[in-house]
Amino acid sequence: MSTEDKFDNATEKLGGQAKEGVGKLTGDRELETEGQVDQSKAGLKDKVQDAKDTVTGALKGVKKD
Repeated sequence: MSTEDKFDNATEKLGGQAKEGVGKLTGDRELETEGQVDQSKAGLKDKVQDAKDTVTGALKGVKKD
């Protein structure tokens, strides 16, 4: 995963945490839920990128043999 991707995902997670926190403080369930969704999307992006990296690494290993 590139550094830029990691940074973007971390930023999205932090933004989601902030939205969720503000939503909880203000009683805005919609904002709270939006924050949770943002965090989930960022986590999913991390997992997809990790899977891509694993497959790419495996393919490189197969090609060298």
